[in-house]
Amino acid sequence: MLCAQELLCLELFQHLESDRLEWVCDRATETKLVRGEILVREGDPHRGFFVLTSGTISINRLSEGVQMSIGQHQAPSFFGEIQIMTDDTVPVTLIALTDCLAYEITAEDFLQLVHQCRDFERTVFKTVQRRVQGLQSFIQNREKMAALGTLAAGLAHELNNPSAAVVRALKDITPALLELQRMNLVYGQRNVEAEHTAKWLKARDDGYDFIVNSPSQPLQMMDLEDEILDWLEDYGIEDAWKLAEPLAAGNIQIQILEELTARWRNETTEFKDMGLRWLALSFEVMTMIQSGLRGAERVSELVQSMRSYSYLDRGAKQLIDVHQGLEDTIQLLSHKLKQGVEIKRIYDRSLPKIQAYGSELNQVWTNLIDNGIDAIEGKGIIEIITTVLVDFIEVKIVDSGIGIPPEIQSRIFEPFFTTKSIGKGSGLGLDSVRRIVENRHRGSISLLSEPGRTCFTIRLPINIGNS
Repeated sequence: MLCAQELLCLELFQHLESDRLEWVCDRATETKLVRGEILVREGDPHRGFFVLTSGTISINRLSEGVQMSIGQHQAPSFFGEIQIMTDDTVPVTLIALTDCLAYEITAEDFLQLVHQCRDFERTVFKTVQRRVQGLQSFIQNREKMAALGTLAAGLAHELNNPSAAVVRALKDITPALLELQRMNLVYGQRNVEAEHTAKWLKARDDGYDFIVNSPSQPLQMMDLEDEILDWLEDYGIEDAWKLAEPLAAGNIQIQILEELTARWRNETTEFKDMGLRWLALSFEVMTMIQSGLRGAERVSELVQSMRSYSYLDRGAKQLIDVHQGLEDTIQLLSHKLKQGVEIKRIYDRSLPKIQAYGSELNQVWTNLIDNGIDAIEGKGIIEIITTVLVDFIEVKIVDSGIGIPPEIQSRIFEPFFTTKSIGKGSGLGLDSVRRIVENRHRGSISLLSEPGRTCFTIRLPINIGNS
């Protein structure tokens, strides 16, 4: 049986008179738990008010299909007051980490104590406030980690191709350069007149310029490659297909090949085809360099976008360009935009920079755009619309997905509420978005949704210091 001395170990009960303490003890029901036993499950109807006199209980929350520990109750402690006062379901699963002894007081008896003792009530509300703040902190940190995980996965995916291109270029270019050096030495020993050599060098330089500066035209290149292949085979080149593609990439025409090789057709040594192999290999090297350069530039762009996205080199609050934040976010989510997802930008170019917390706003764009991409299920349109409204700017993020059912639209900003299936959503994102927009920036966020069109509208003051 619960005794008054055990209750007095908790500040909450130190405000009660001795007769009230005895009244609580008489009405408390003993509950014993063995290690691993579940006291209540997430989503169950609420029970009573619990006083834990021995042991430790883990507080767990289902997030993305996984039970996550978000805290502990260690004896002596109490819990269950929030659900009684809100008449809500149990938001967490409580699991005994050790053998535990707890006492349950009915909801009716607990509320009677709250109403009859002002100091008891005050202590309860202080505890509720502290626990809600702790939950909000958990939500915020969890959402940041979820957003970071999304971006990290996308960034890894986006970095893979360009970094692989750089590796391939560096790996293949060394033997190619060595072979070119050998050919140059052999050719130099032949003492060919400068005029003829200049023709080869001009063909090479023109090819370089074409590779670097001309837009790709695949169909024309394929036709030229077929022509070159036929000519090389007629000329007597072994493995002619290996030379046809790089020569076509350099836009080498048949007439040029005829002119360059006229004096070498009857050659019986490697000089018969060495010039052609030298020219093709030179173009291959240039193509490798261009591929590696494009890869390196793409890596640089992604790193810069990530740096800008997170505002690594700036203070928390600064003058920011909302369009740049949106573009950085799109860049980092680009791995999700390749399978039929179209981004339609309708930007007001007069949009001013605003005083804001840049990295937090980028978290807002990440959640909303990522949710929009998920909603259209791989094929559809994401519209991003910006407008200036006197002292505010407005950003609309619209998707062409199936929409949000009317009966749950009022709940989507609640902590842990999610419309996604288990394993795909934590229910943290939109609550985090709401807090960043409303609490941190004194703005507003609203929703209009119907089948085929869901629109989130965010309004932000141009200067949060004056709003």
